[in-house]
Amino acid sequence: MADSNHTNRSNSEPGGEPCACGGHACARRGFFRRSLGLLAGSALAWGFSLLAATHLLWLLGLARFMFPNIVIEPPTKFKAGRPDDYQPGQVETRFTTRFGVWIVRHQYRGRPQIYALRTYCTHLGCTPLWLDAEQKFRCPCHGSGFSKEGINLEGPAPRPLERYAIRIAEDGLIEVDKSRLFQQELGQWQDPDSFVPV
Repeated sequence: MADSNHTNRSNSEPGGEPCACGGHACARRGFFRRSLGLLAGSALAWGFSLLAATHLLWLLGLARFMFPNIVIEPPTKFKAGRPDDYQPGQVETRFTTRFGVWIVRHQYRGRPQIYALRTYCTHLGCTPLWLDAEQKFRCPCHGSGFSKEGINLEGPAPRPLERYAIRIAEDGLIEVDKSRLFQQELGQWQDPDSFVPV
């Protein structure tokens, strides 16, 4: 009797009715049904899974927002040697690549001074070149030309080059501060922070 109950249980469908095929196929079919039910689930389970995944993505986006992109730039202040290192009429180009600055010792309106010119053309922001033979700055993009003082002479540049703040630091070295700009057309080249008298 126990054997017949065991046979009936193994040959029956999950609903309790006996299986007509003999047992093994029905057990396999039941296994696949149960597996599919666990994997697929109901539409409600799928909806909540998608909702949870969406919330997780939003949280990851929020976490990324809390850590902004960082741009590493050269320092805004740097030392450029002693005033005696610069000869009258000299344009120093060694700071062009790293700091984007020309150090010039020249006269402006009859006053000898050292000043720092920004290496950006005022037309479209290209980097002009210092042409020692012609004693002027020349932009290779559209042909703008600037005098040694930074005044626009030719081409489409609408205004002179800009100056950076410059001073003699406590240690006697020239210090250029790129965080402050001076524009000639605004009369800012008269500001004592835009040049070092020599």
